[in-house]
Amino acid sequence: MQPDLSRLGELGNTSVVGLQWGDEGKGKIVDLLTKRFDYVIRWNGGSNAGHSVKVGEKKYAFHLLPSGVLRPECVCVLANGVVIDPIQLLREMDDLMSSGLELGENFRISSAAHVVLPYHKLQDQLSETQLAGKKIGTTARGIGPCYADKAGRGNAIRMADLIVENRLREKLPRIIAEKNRLLSGLYAAPPLDWEPIFEQYRSCGQQLKPYVCNSVHMLHEALAAKKRLLFEGANAVLLDLDHGTFPYVTSSNCGSGLSAGTGVPGSAVKSVLGVVKAYSSRVGAGPFPTEQENAIGEKIRQRGHEFGTTTGRPRRCGWIDLVAVRYAARLAGATGLCITLLDVLSTFDTLKMCVGYKIGGREQAGFDPDAEGLACAEPVYEELPGWHEPLDHLSDLAGLPPSARRYLERIAEYVGVPLKLVSVGPDRRQTLVV
Repeated sequence: MQPDLSRLGELGNTSVVGLQWGDEGKGKIVDLLTKRFDYVIRWNGGSNAGHSVKVGEKKYAFHLLPSGVLRPECVCVLANGVVIDPIQLLREMDDLMSSGLELGENFRISSAAHVVLPYHKLQDQLSETQLAGKKIGTTARGIGPCYADKAGRGNAIRMADLIVENRLREKLPRIIAEKNRLLSGLYAAPPLDWEPIFEQYRSCGQQLKPYVCNSVHMLHEALAAKKRLLFEGANAVLLDLDHGTFPYVTSSNCGSGLSAGTGVPGSAVKSVLGVVKAYSSRVGAGPFPTEQENAIGEKIRQRGHEFGTTTGRPRRCGWIDLVAVRYAARLAGATGLCITLLDVLSTFDTLKMCVGYKIGGREQAGFDPDAEGLACAEPVYEELPGWHEPLDHLSDLAGLPPSARRYLERIAEYVGVPLKLVSVGPDRRQTLVV
């Protein structure tokens, strides 16, 4: 049985944002909500993101396609803030259509979205290798170098260029000649030949051309027609380029960039649902005060299947950090919380949640995302009783063990944002509505 989402009331245009370091289960929440919306818009990041959605026995893994694409009646949009790897996108489209789902008028790509090309991926890999012991933890998908070219302007290629053969032919040889000088000088890399790259990406452009449009105009027309818009964030607030744990962040504004990434003003968004795991996890390098590099962390990892959707890397796991979540909720303007993977915490006798930090023996006020300072933070924990009952069969909050209810109540109480949804398993039906 599907959860009764009407109990949420009228949400209005809504943004779904991760409030930790990613992998919170945003894809499942977006998929659930999509049937109440006319458009689902992805507005940041690239193929470094991974959203998993389970429908029945079928599991879908998306890196670029919005999670709402499983509802064909909804128009899914890759907006201008996304950087698009055409090879990856076409692969996902093929996989989706081979499973029986159609892509046509229900899928649109912004002509202003920037394109990830092979030299971006090569630079990403070589740069990370050279950092040696100070690696950032990039997925090596070319995301950072592509955003750098976007900011630099002169060497950027957008979807509008990719789908016009003459424009691509004019730009690509010049850009690759410059990239060869850079890659050779910094990394002694052999030169790239522009012609094979041109042929491959020209073909990609022609395949994607039917879906490309002026997405800003389209979305404003949708707003004028009173259509309902759902905005799907990628990555998460603590990975935000400006407000995350810099430099161990991604290369886009994933907590605060919705308006820039879509052209839709923030005033048009009425609800912001912040998605939070019942514990914490992180992929790659960077400070993680509540990490458990012990049997507890391994138990969470195995019970939560904590391995990256994009890379397959084992995620670092630990207790929930409410100081960080409250900071992220405030930054994102969260109006409701969606707690996911609560079922993973079954079988723990005692649970901990971080409610403060000490640095050098002194308590700290609030969350400071500076990576060096956060690396020295000692978490201050509250302990709550755990529970041993399985939760994945539940269809109503009333069935939760009292200690599980108290755990959820304490999260909402500390963060200062009301609870809206609780996920107790990967399937759509395993969602409890508050």
